[in-house]
Amino acid sequence: MFRLFWAVFAFMIGSLCVHPVSADHGLSIDGALKYGPSFSRFDYVSVNAVKGGELVIHQIGSFDKMNPFTLKGSAPGLLETLVYEPLSQASLDEPFSQYGLLAADIEVADDRLSMTVTLDEAARFSDGIPVSAADVKFTVETLKSAAVHPFYPYYYADIERAEVIDAHRVRIYFKKWNRELPLIAGQIPILPKHVFDEQEFGSRELRIPTGSGPYVVESFSQGKSVVYRRNPDYWAIDHPVRRYMYNFDRIVIKYYKDQTVAMEAFKAGEFDVMAVNIAKHWARDLRGAKIDDGRIVKKAFPHGNNAGMQGFVMNSRRPQFADPVVRRALGLAFDFQWTNRALFYGQYVRNNSYFSNSYLAASGLPSERELQLLEPYRNLLPPEVFDQPLTAPRTDGPGGIRKNLQQAARLLKERGWTLKDGILHNDQGIALSFEIILVSPSFERVMAGYVQNLRKIGVDARYRTIDPALYTERINNFDFDMCVFVFGQSQSPGNEQRNYWHSEAADRKGSRNIAGIKDPVVDMLVEQIIYAENRDELIAACHALDRVLWYGYYLVPNWYLNTHRLAYHNKFNLPETLPVYYDYISFLLTWWSRDPSFLQMKQE
Repeated sequence: MFRLFWAVFAFMIGSLCVHPVSADHGLSIDGALKYGPSFSRFDYVSVNAVKGGELVIHQIGSFDKMNPFTLKGSAPGLLETLVYEPLSQASLDEPFSQYGLLAADIEVADDRLSMTVTLDEAARFSDGIPVSAADVKFTVETLKSAAVHPFYPYYYADIERAEVIDAHRVRIYFKKWNRELPLIAGQIPILPKHVFDEQEFGSRELRIPTGSGPYVVESFSQGKSVVYRRNPDYWAIDHPVRRYMYNFDRIVIKYYKDQTVAMEAFKAGEFDVMAVNIAKHWARDLRGAKIDDGRIVKKAFPHGNNAGMQGFVMNSRRPQFADPVVRRALGLAFDFQWTNRALFYGQYVRNNSYFSNSYLAASGLPSERELQLLEPYRNLLPPEVFDQPLTAPRTDGPGGIRKNLQQAARLLKERGWTLKDGILHNDQGIALSFEIILVSPSFERVMAGYVQNLRKIGVDARYRTIDPALYTERINNFDFDMCVFVFGQSQSPGNEQRNYWHSEAADRKGSRNIAGIKDPVVDMLVEQIIYAENRDELIAACHALDRVLWYGYYLVPNWYLNTHRLAYHNKFNLPETLPVYYDYISFLLTWWSRDPSFLQMKQE
């Protein structure tokens, strides 16, 4: 039972919700919960689901460690999802709600500076040891330490410490209140203290991990495959937030070097389900008898996710990208309309915001609430923030890309860039030259056209696909000129915005501020988002941040889909009701194996 006291929500009255709720079984940022105290399952699972069978999926790259929480190296996919679990579980059909899992009860103090967690006494790690308050304390201390990926201590920065009350109760203290903190604390994946008392947390030794989740690692071949086995003694098998989920006896992940090879392997039956993120694969490669007769299903599943931003990110730490006008000019050279038509079969929508596909995306000119945030900093901001809607360059009008390239050349000339031996240089002798690193060969055809346009205006740009492990290392160390990156967004942005945009993250290796943004206005707006006290304040702060980032020209906006494109061998049953806010992996974990006679019939 969760007791989130009236004090938590009193200040939200009339702004975030019509009828604030003091719930006894869940946490919600807006005081409203979809599921009542006696709920037995989520609506997006099926009572017809049965346990058994095997799910085989794929990933690109490799892995070289079994600890998903450290910086160096790569862990196998789904390790954190399947082996570890949090205090409370998010619902996939509500934007701001969580329900108790390891935690049987969470009570937020009247002063909102601490919360007391009572653990479910049935909770067990896979080795049979009970989950205790000491494990929660150990986890909080570890995930705020230098032993983990820098994301964790940054994300949990407002969590001060944890104090053991007794074997099953722990109090978590906050440095200062923000309305998202109880949910952030609820998301913490709990680690087994007794295991790490015996082994070094940061060890790269490939040991089978111990968690309290529904699966254990059965076996692995380093960098090639990992097999997860459903734990028959899983403590929460009939828990409301787990019922009719995690139905496969085994989940296998096979690793491939690139998506083109993986596509052929999928069609040959080497794995079961493929999330298709290459337009050509979806439009042209998924054809043939197996699709025509239903042995392979090809279907786009709609979602309500905030699409965030994908773009060609410029590392502003590099001298050639230090000037926002130069960054703007480089963005003008990308012909999205041609790319979408010629390469993507018209499947994509261009990113028009850092919160694309969301009510948090800025539109039109700044509202009165936004201006209250922005006006004190007018002299630090480009005028477009105040008088221009967020609009990506277009090339489908008169003049097409030629008109944009002429504008880009004019901007660069005005900033002092002149041609020397066919390449632009500034008055310090710095050449407008850079390398674009890629992790997927499929992006090469996109970059070929972009690079060709850049060369027409004297920009020496090159692109290169590198090994996924090396790519990750270079991104973590900001060792790149330009790359393709996705800034994912939740339905309720919060602490993670510091990791994306705040000045403090710009020099912290492993942060997602890969663009190197150091802007006091951005810092202020990030804090406004984190400490917004109601829905209107959150929306205004997100809209204002959207405008400032957009007109900082830190990246060339790319594109997004509002569906999950999935292809799968027709041997599964799916729930009738879709989640709303979900990734395709969480969706797969509601599926179950079907009688294989269907496949046999098709083959005969």
